[in-house]
Amino acid sequence: MASTKKRDLSSEHKAAMATGRSESAVVKRYLEALDTNKPKRGRRRTSESIDKRLAAIDQSLGDADPLQRLNLLQERKDLADERQTLDAKVDLTSIESDFVKVAASYGTRKGITYATWREVGVSADTLKKAGVSRARG
Repeated sequence: MASTKKRDLSSEHKAAMATGRSESAVVKRYLEALDTNKPKRGRRRTSESIDKRLAAIDQSLGDADPLQRLNLLQERKDLADERQTLDAKVDLTSIESDFVKVAASYGTRKGITYATWREVGVSADTLKKAGVSRARG
């Protein structure tokens, strides 16, 4: 049976791992915020239009057969969830500011090109602020 020898990590290695975890969390938070706030196709729904549809659903529930009732209840839940996210505006400025601080080093370490950042939805202006140039790809 081979013995396993425990290797100690150097303090530099531990610091590099902590930096990587921290930068990854910042990048993830920013990309999630972009996804959440990404404009969707079609007419933009407002709080008022959601409220109007919720009232119509509540009126229809009394006369609905069991299958219609099931669908109306699910639509009501979906609309309530959408209303909640609509009301909870995300302040991208602080999240973007944190992203700008780490994007260049994170991208360099992970080999992420300018084109890939753009494809995932990061604006050219944000990448410029972060010091990520087109020269990398």
